[in-house]
Amino acid sequence: MVASMKKILECVPNFSEGRDLKKIEKIVAPFRAKEGVKLLDYQNDEDHNRSVVTVVGEPEPLKKAVVESMGVAVDLIDMRTHEGQHPRMGAIDVVPFIPVKNVSVEEAVDISKATAKLASEAYSLPIFLYEQSATRPERQNLATIRKGQFEGMAEKLSQAEWTPDFGPAQVHPSAGVTAMGARMPLVAFNVNLDTDRLEIADHIAKKVRHISGGLRYCKGIGIELKDRGIVQVSMNMTDYTKTALYRVVELIKIEARRYGVNVVGSEIIGLVPMAALIDSAVYYLGVEDFSMDQVLETRIYE
Repeated sequence: MVASMKKILECVPNFSEGRDLKKIEKIVAPFRAKEGVKLLDYQNDEDHNRSVVTVVGEPEPLKKAVVESMGVAVDLIDMRTHEGQHPRMGAIDVVPFIPVKNVSVEEAVDISKATAKLASEAYSLPIFLYEQSATRPERQNLATIRKGQFEGMAEKLSQAEWTPDFGPAQVHPSAGVTAMGARMPLVAFNVNLDTDRLEIADHIAKKVRHISGGLRYCKGIGIELKDRGIVQVSMNMTDYTKTALYRVVELIKIEARRYGVNVVGSEIIGLVPMAALIDSAVYYLGVEDFSMDQVLETRIYE
């Protein structure tokens, strides 16, 4: 189905439900068996209490499927009782659109705005535009929009400078607030540490993330994985071509040494571009003069 699409747009909506599998299946259902839409992946995390869906499609059918799924989430998720390790401000926390094939960033921006308009009108949902779709410089960064989380959004939206781009200037009682926009591919990448001390993960996250002096294309926070008795540095790598995954792993190892802890594993949430993994594999294997053209799948897909 995907190969026959003339235009391919990716969408990676993040929903604030990672524990109730029945609810997650209902939220994902609008992406199944739809002409011009292909569900690629969805993953839930109980500690984060969050699900990340990866879907691609032609722009128009994808837009309709996203709005339908958002409606299900509005009905099923109540942020007033939501608890999880990941920062969040709404049932549909963030909805990024990523151009893949024959779709420009400008087109992705237009689709994000059209989708935001439809969803806000259908569900009385306040929606901010972020990243490439942002209407103001201070709204480009998702973390800035989300600051205060669900519990602080009512006060935030009461301020004139935080009037939503679409929808009412007040928090949806149960579904909160959503951010939507166009962006380039990012990698949701987490590195686990062999300690249960959250403050250590927090300290390391501050050292590696860009906002506090770390790597340019890295956003990070400390997260507690209670079921495993460990903590992790949870990150969004916003441009893997400029800040490689291996680079952040090695920096975390360096910072972890001062606390006498070790990296015990890592995980990728959702899908990841092949080049991001190949880049790190080449580094750790010490392969010289390697090219993506040497990857079998690259040649086959051509």
